[in-house]
Amino acid sequence: MNLKDKVIIITGASSGIGKACAEEFAKRGANLVLAARQYVTLCEITAGLEKKYGIRAVAVQADVSKEADCELIIKQTLVSFQRIDILVNNAGLSMRALFNELDLSVLKNLMDVNFWGTVYCTKYALPEILKTKGTVVGVSSIAGYRGLPGRTGYSASKFAMNGFMESLRTELLKTGVHVMVACPGFTASNIRVTALSKDGAAHGETSMDEGKMMSSEEVASIIADGIEQRKRTLVMTRQGKLAVWMNKLFPAFVDKKVFDLFAKEKNPLIKG
Repeated sequence: MNLKDKVIIITGASSGIGKACAEEFAKRGANLVLAARQYVTLCEITAGLEKKYGIRAVAVQADVSKEADCELIIKQTLVSFQRIDILVNNAGLSMRALFNELDLSVLKNLMDVNFWGTVYCTKYALPEILKTKGTVVGVSSIAGYRGLPGRTGYSASKFAMNGFMESLRTELLKTGVHVMVACPGFTASNIRVTALSKDGAAHGETSMDEGKMMSSEEVASIIADGIEQRKRTLVMTRQGKLAVWMNKLFPAFVDKKVFDLFAKEKNPLIKG
């Protein structure tokens, strides 16, 4: 499948992987609906992409944790383009706090954005995607296959997303709709800076060496290729593939290795 002239919705499009996807899809000739809370930033992005690539792009201010906002994204897309070919559920929120010290509102917030945001957008977009035999993408994480310390809410929300997408894929198996789960490894973006601390405040800094991570642009290119090739699952790094495989075969061993890895991060939450 070629992305030229396809109508693509991207949530969480104002920064990181979502913004990089917008650039990559526009480069391939797609028309875009970009959704996020940061409306002014979205308008700047859409104007830049239209000028640079000659495509059409629409900005929609939305908080995907709110069902009505997700419905609005879909309605605005249909007003602007009369069709939907691809939905990229990218909007996401992370956290960094031990569960024992965590305000439970943090975990609920992550579920509302990462899981329910995906469910809401998919629910309202699916009737149109069925018509076009299009694609639903969930931008998940290795944390959706392997629980990570200090990220209980993040892992739980991504496990839930993975289960939802797998169930949906099976339901839609004979419809021609493509369902893809994209699982980047650690990616250089602002997600760790905006990650929630134990009381729900933004963490404000990264706890990892961003220079050794995949770039958002690399992730976006892999996602675009995956959509065009109608891939089922994208586990993007060697480390990620090894973690998924090892966790199935040697879970107790992986517990120790993951513990050791996170005990070495900046200002570690757990100590070896």
